[in-house]
Amino acid sequence: MAEPVRLRGMTWDHSRGLDPMVATAAHFAERHPGVEITWDARSLQAFADRPIGEMAADYDLMVIDHPHVGEVAQSGELVALDTLGRDDEMAALAAQSVGASHRSYAFGGHQWALAIDAATPVASFRPDLIDAAPTRWDAVMELARDGRVAVALIPINTLMTFFGLARNQGVAVAEAPDRVMARDAAEGVLDLLMALAHAVDPRCLTLDPIGVLEWMGRSADAPAYCPFGYGYTNYSRDGYCRFPIVFADAPGIADNGPRGTVLGGTGIAVSRRCAHMDVAADYAFWIAGAECQAGLFFDSGGQPGNAAAWEADGPNAAARGFFRNTRRTLDTAWLRPRYDGYMEFQDRGGDILHACLKGQVGRADTLDRLDAVYRESRR
Repeated sequence: MAEPVRLRGMTWDHSRGLDPMVATAAHFAERHPGVEITWDARSLQAFADRPIGEMAADYDLMVIDHPHVGEVAQSGELVALDTLGRDDEMAALAAQSVGASHRSYAFGGHQWALAIDAATPVASFRPDLIDAAPTRWDAVMELARDGRVAVALIPINTLMTFFGLARNQGVAVAEAPDRVMARDAAEGVLDLLMALAHAVDPRCLTLDPIGVLEWMGRSADAPAYCPFGYGYTNYSRDGYCRFPIVFADAPGIADNGPRGTVLGGTGIAVSRRCAHMDVAADYAFWIAGAECQAGLFFDSGGQPGNAAAWEADGPNAAARGFFRNTRRTLDTAWLRPRYDGYMEFQDRGGDILHACLKGQVGRADTLDRLDAVYRESRR
């Protein structure tokens, strides 16, 4: 009698991150007798902070963020999924990508993960408080000055909004070796960010996107609108929160549209140390595929990365049009840098901008410090 196959996975601790993994693991085990997949979860921050190499030593399957792939490509800790002889499946997933989700896990000539979750900062609003989401920045600021806007401004989200405002205007970000962006452009972007931060409730400086959605979705006197926040379909589904949220495309500066928000989402990867690599790969390719993504993955609380789910009537009906309402933002989202060293810049850069929004550092010093840590990260 064959020995049972037991695989361990690590994901992030939120219903969107954990529930679909548990549900798909159970379904996969039913279809493959003798296989057992168990999932552990860590807080979103702890998950982001733990090096991939450490996780790969303890887990067979990992849900990862794409900015880590530069580090991954150097470490050799993950399986290059394009080397497994699954070319037709890989081509199908590439064709079914929402925006740059699939290629965000390609680096150094190899594919290190398969997109299972797609996200970028999109707008959200309470339909009982306003009729529609504004599409232009001047309208956003008008709402903000009336006290009707919230936005996530903890350090990492401050940096993502800074990048998004720049890319919306076509400003080159992290392309030069010595500076994040041209100084005059950086000053203009920082002015926009500071104006927004000063117009919203100071508690926004302590909130991540989940915190903003919790506030909007569960408090009667919450702000009506958020211009940028990584989308969570959970909050648009019946029964999840007291006041269901409707999501929409992000606003643009003037007539720029929603382009340039910073691509997020997650992908599923396989550890090089996995003793049952073929079974782990079977599970990974299945969970990333169109059928699972539009069915069980979404139904169990996931936010798919496969375009088949984004185009399907069922998920859109269950999530108040989330996928069709925000698709343009996803398709025009910006793929942030992924070089080995970028994550250090991201961690430190967010703190620098956050200190500026709190009034602790002036504008010029903020941009000088941001460029300095960027240069260090490139070395």
